[in-house]
Amino acid sequence: MASASLLKSSPVLDKSEFVKGQTLLRQPSAAAVRCHPNAAPSSLTVRASSYADELVKTAKTIASPGRGILAMDESNATCGKRLASIGLENTEANRQAYRTLLVTAPGLGQYISGAILFEETLYQSTTDGKKMVDVLV
Repeated sequence: MASASLLKSSPVLDKSEFVKGQTLLRQPSAAAVRCHPNAAPSSLTVRASSYADELVKTAKTIASPGRGILAMDESNATCGKRLASIGLENTEANRQAYRTLLVTAPGLGQYISGAILFEETLYQSTTDGKKMVDVLV
C-alpha cells in the first residue's frame, strides 16, 4: 500500500545549492515523500508559497476516485503507427481527426480528470474548429 506525506513550513528560500547535476532552490519547507512503506523517504524541494492552496486543489482534482488521466501524448510517429494499423496515412489532418475522436467522446469528463498532450495537440483545433484544449476543459 502506497503512502505519501507532505511537510509544510515557511515558504521563504534560504539558499541555492547544486545537487545531482541540477541547481535547486532550497527552502525550509521541504516535502518528504514515501512511495512505498518499505522504501526510504526521499526529500523533494518545493516552492509553492502563494500557489500552495491551488496546487493542493489541483492534485485532489486529478486524483479523483474513479477517474484517470488520458494519456494522448503520442508523438507524430507513434500516432502514425496507430493510423497505419487501420490503413490511414500519417498526415496532420488524420492525426487531427484521431485526436478529435478522443477529446469529443461522449461523457469523457466523467471518466478523466486530466490529459497529457503532445505539443502538436496543444495548438491544434478539432475538425469543427474548436481548440483541443478548450474541448477538454
